[in-house]
Amino acid sequence: MNQATPFTNQLQEQVGEVSRPQNRVRLKTVALPVEHGGWGLSLEPIVLGLLVASSLSGLFLSVATIATFLLRHPLKLVMADRRRARRFPRTAYAERFVQLYATIAALSLLTAIKTAASYEFLLPLLLAAPFALIQLIYDRASRSRALLPELAGATAMASIASSIALAGGWPRPAAFGLWAVLAARVVPTILYVRARLRMTRGQHTSPTAVLTMHLLALAVALALSWAKLVSVLAAVALFILLMRALLGFSEYDRAASARQIGIRELCFGAMTVIAVALGHFLGL
Repeated sequence: MNQATPFTNQLQEQVGEVSRPQNRVRLKTVALPVEHGGWGLSLEPIVLGLLVASSLSGLFLSVATIATFLLRHPLKLVMADRRRARRFPRTAYAERFVQLYATIAALSLLTAIKTAASYEFLLPLLLAAPFALIQLIYDRASRSRALLPELAGATAMASIASSIALAGGWPRPAAFGLWAVLAARVVPTILYVRARLRMTRGQHTSPTAVLTMHLLALAVALALSWAKLVSVLAAVALFILLMRALLGFSEYDRAASARQIGIRELCFGAMTVIAVALGHFLGL
């Protein structure tokens, strides 16, 4: 009996070690952003740019943009863990994904530069760099959900449409018109979605500022259309967004869930891209 007891205890310890739950890391939560709305705001300028001004350089620039977008999430995890001076099982994986995405982004950007007819397509990226820096600073402080970094990051991402257009041979005014109309789309949209989400949580919100920004965005689109920098369909799309906001703040749409609001905005974003591209092809 006494000789069997140590063996039994050792066996039980081994079984316990095998059955003990491990600190498993779900790679999906480390590698991919959790904010689904970010996908739409990131893909809209890429899709629009490739639709109206496709080129080999623009394609590589699109790959670099997607890699940079994916880079942000694991980088936030790494910065948060280092700020706490702690390492979790996820930390090592996040660092590897940062290296992977950064490598893809750098190689794709270098290839875009190599295949471009000129370096002019880098100008919108340089102008958007301060906006991207604001977002990075807030990411480092774990305050990425604040209003300023959301607006700055979306505005910076919209510049990609201009860069792709310049890489595809567009004149500079028309290329920057794409950035302007996309910025006019994303800024009031972010304000609207934040206000609607507060409404779903039962919090008081005033639609005045949101509707005012929609009116200003529509005015920008009309001015761009008058200057022949974007099509009149772009202004039509922003008018639809204004109507969407008016309906969203009315009593007829109070029951919409956060998921429904998110899906709708993906559809409205696609509508805007299609309208701008269709107007370009039709010469409207």
